Amino acid sequence: MTPRGTDWTLALLVALGFGTGVLSLVSGRAGDAWVFGLHGAGGAALGLVVGWKLWRVWWRLVDVSAWDRRTQAGVAATALVALTLLSGWVWSAGGDLYVAGWNLLNWHIALGLMLSLAVGLHGVLRAKPLRARDIASRRQFLQVAGVSAASLLALRLQRPGLAALGLDGAGRRWTGSYEQGSYQGNDFPATSWVADSPLPLLADTYRLRVGGLVARPLDLPLAELDRGDTLEATLDCTGGFYSTQRWRGALLGTLLDEAGVEEGATHVRVLSHTGYRWSFPLAEARGFLLATAVGEERLSHEHGAPVRLVAPERRGFQWAKWVVRLELHEGFDYGAASSTVWSSLTPEGRGER
Repeated sequence: MTPRGTDWTLALLVALGFGTGVLSLVSGRAGDAWVFGLHGAGGAALGLVVGWKLWRVWWRLVDVSAWDRRTQAGVAATALVALTLLSGWVWSAGGDLYVAGWNLLNWHIALGLMLSLAVGLHGVLRAKPLRARDIASRRQFLQVAGVSAASLLALRLQRPGLAALGLDGAGRRWTGSYEQGSYQGNDFPATSWVADSPLPLLADTYRLRVGGLVARPLDLPLAELDRGDTLEATLDCTGGFYSTQRWRGALLGTLLDEAGVEEGATHVRVLSHTGYRWSFPLAEARGFLLATAVGEERLSHEHGAPVRLVAPERRGFQWAKWVVRLELHEGFDYGAASSTVWSSLTPEGRGER
């Protein structure tokens, strides 16, 4: 590869990692496995191309006294790439490490975001346009093909290799998450996006309201949600764990039928006591459950009591906790994503009375 072609290849691989990384946060269906596979292969390719570039410029790095500002920036960028890749690789191999309160997966996400921003800023300020000789040569094609093939082979051999070494990474789910507390009631990790910490809601005063585009708004006490409807589903958290449980409560489809869905309604908005919310297509949401119990236990406060959403094939942060309202509306709620941040800043989210 030409130096300029190498730099553009690195930038494109970082962009690929960022794009597939963002997609992975909302990919929970088995058919989405390609997102995680492409993310992993892209990471392997990034490591190979960085190694190739270091091999070409190592002689400029030996004499530290001769470094200029450009060299220093390049070394810093290389270190950021290395930390991003290393955190992901160690996590995927089963490295259960915490640094400053974060596991390696969360560090991988944070470092990847920093790397993407740095590369994007560099591209805006200093990117040089590609020339024909950077992309049109036979040698360039063969090198790209070789890196691609090696990356796909590394992805294919990763799990068998980890299994042969007896490492935990061989048993992780296709999303990269590790099993914790399945079929053990409330005995699985409790997390919130980002830092919601509300006070417990009292069961005897709790009400679920169903409104929006409905013919008959509902106002239901907790007792009317303990219907015995059951659903076995896997909670797969973007924090790196998954837990399969038998949930019990009330099916959303039944509640929506009782409220009477009006013409024009296409989505269901699920709202938490903290202000957090998420929106789902109506047809999909009919198969969801409002859970009041997990296994043979009542939901604990940390897991969303009195009522939490169970949304099969959705990532864990979309399983809203402390649900107090359902709203039928037209079109997707594009403001829902921002509530993952500001809900932690509301008085309810902070746990104030």
